[in-house]
Amino acid sequence: MRTLQARHPKAKRGGFIRWFMQVGWKHIVGLAVIVFATFPLVYILSTSLTKMGNIENFTLFRSFYLGNYTDLLKSSDYPFVIWMKNTLILAGATAVISVFISALAAFAFSRLRFTGRRPGLLALILIQMFPSILGLTAVFGILSKLTDYVPAIGLGTKAGLILVYLGGSLGGGTYLLYGFFNSVPKELDEAAKIDGATHTQIFYKIILRLVAPVLAVMALLSFIGTFGDYVLASIVFNTNTQYTVAVGLQSLLADPWTKQWAMFAAGAVMSSLPIIILFVSLQKYITNGLTGGAVKG
Repeated sequence: MRTLQARHPKAKRGGFIRWFMQVGWKHIVGLAVIVFATFPLVYILSTSLTKMGNIENFTLFRSFYLGNYTDLLKSSDYPFVIWMKNTLILAGATAVISVFISALAAFAFSRLRFTGRRPGLLALILIQMFPSILGLTAVFGILSKLTDYVPAIGLGTKAGLILVYLGGSLGGGTYLLYGFFNSVPKELDEAAKIDGATHTQIFYKIILRLVAPVLAVMALLSFIGTFGDYVLASIVFNTNTQYTVAVGLQSLLADPWTKQWAMFAAGAVMSSLPIIILFVSLQKYITNGLTGGAVKG
């Protein structure tokens, strides 16, 4: 009896050490990741609620001042509402058009057999390997020329910027959908053809309905990428009323002596709301969309 009691504390310590080595350390790492990920968000939210114009030497949530939000929404020098409208139009149009065209191209590569099919697919992969930053000079030059001949898609136009976004997203989107389309059994196509269905009917009535999850994920990724773009938008647009949210908020910090950090943080908080709403709305599709194409059959 004494021997068991003497060993009991050691058994407890041994059990805790074993539990910590197997499971416990994961809780500590998870907690550290949560703190690391949420602190910048908390800091930005706190900055947006402070009346001070700087981000140095202030306590988190020392005040609850909503004037930064109202000032930004009512400001004529910084028309945030117009910026948000421009951004939503660009991001929404780019997401819809890129998903549709990529789906058409992926269907052709997956289901049709034509000359140059494999080289074309390989070319799409190779094009995506080049950093998009290398094409900024070319983008500016092309849009400048188009401004002289086709002003509707030149510099300072939403259509011109949408075309630039499409050129950068169609390759990766097509390859992503190509892998997912290959996971759809071809027997469904053959059965539909026996019933007299054309390729167009198969695409719209069968394939698109089966790949809806990945279409939603691709649209979400395209929307987020376009929504947060700064470099391309800053090249194409040069007036205050044409700016997107990313370019417009940066103008709040343009003057090194009067940087509007509090209003900038308020704008960052408000601009994150569309992304959060869209992400929550499409959440049920995300897991299926990202993993569905990994298994064939």
